Amino acid sequence: MDWNTFKFIDLFAGIGGIRLGFESVGGKCVFSSEFDEDACKTYETNFGEHPSGDITQIEAKDIPDFDILLGGFPCQAFSIIGKMEGFDNETCGTLFFEIERILREKQPKAFMLENVRNLVSHDNGNTFRIIRSHLEALGYIVYAKVLNALDFGLPQKRERIIIVGFKDNILFTFPESIPPSKRLSLSDILESDVDDKYYVNKRIRESRLMRLKDPNYPRPYISHENKAGSITPHPYSSCLRAGASANYILVNDERRPTEREMLRLQGFPESFKIVVPYSHIKHQTGNSVAVPVIKAVARQMIRALKEYELNKHNPAKGLFLHIAS
Repeated sequence: MDWNTFKFIDLFAGIGGIRLGFESVGGKCVFSSEFDEDACKTYETNFGEHPSGDITQIEAKDIPDFDILLGGFPCQAFSIIGKMEGFDNETCGTLFFEIERILREKQPKAFMLENVRNLVSHDNGNTFRIIRSHLEALGYIVYAKVLNALDFGLPQKRERIIIVGFKDNILFTFPESIPPSKRLSLSDILESDVDDKYYVNKRIRESRLMRLKDPNYPRPYISHENKAGSITPHPYSSCLRAGASANYILVNDERRPTEREMLRLQGFPESFKIVVPYSHIKHQTGNSVAVPVIKAVARQMIRALKEYELNKHNPAKGLFLHIAS
């Protein structure tokens, strides 16, 4: 197979961050699915297609053939019913089950799944153990690692687990972080002329500054209010969150980040169109992915797949590469 062009599907697509990553290495999306209608509006404006709706209502056989399955699925606890009924049923009723049934029916060459860091420790590690064992039971070699957006050039601390799987016996290594000199700073992504509507009122501002851990912290900074109420400034943003309060993170304790700044914090291109209100973009960026992380993983996946194909057709070269490494 020629991995310079390949087909993928985009499940739990959100606003298309994972899609952007895999399009950047030659992929063509042949099917997308997203439940949230506001996210679909943003997706359609930027990619020219309206994602199919609820994946639980879509038959796997009705999905076009593809080479790689992609999905940033929500983390859910696995049911007590499943545990009682044994291995085959232990993912029933979860959205991971939808990925599992599509992989079983379509048998793609590879997949990449993205989830919150806490998936690893969720339910004392049981959730991740079940996910991994079910993917391996489908015949995939599975790799997993927590990657941080800060290490891939974005001024946002965002740690996510990336799970990669291959049908063939493919050697895969996760991408290395990029040098600090090539990473974007807050100054690179913050706008200089910002509308008054983004600025918080005087009471909120004074309250934040009173609780600021380091009042002399150099600007620009983004501060984060934790559950205890203390305000910590950083030269990067804390993790964008879909459900957090409007003032969860503030630029210089003065204003909320703009729509474009939130998209930049996730690595979306300047050409990405905004067609929904602020609250929706905040929710959508909080639910999305750090695009440079996905791009880096996509490059590594395609490199590994190409090398496997090359070695398969030229065993002597594969032996030489193995000995040399």
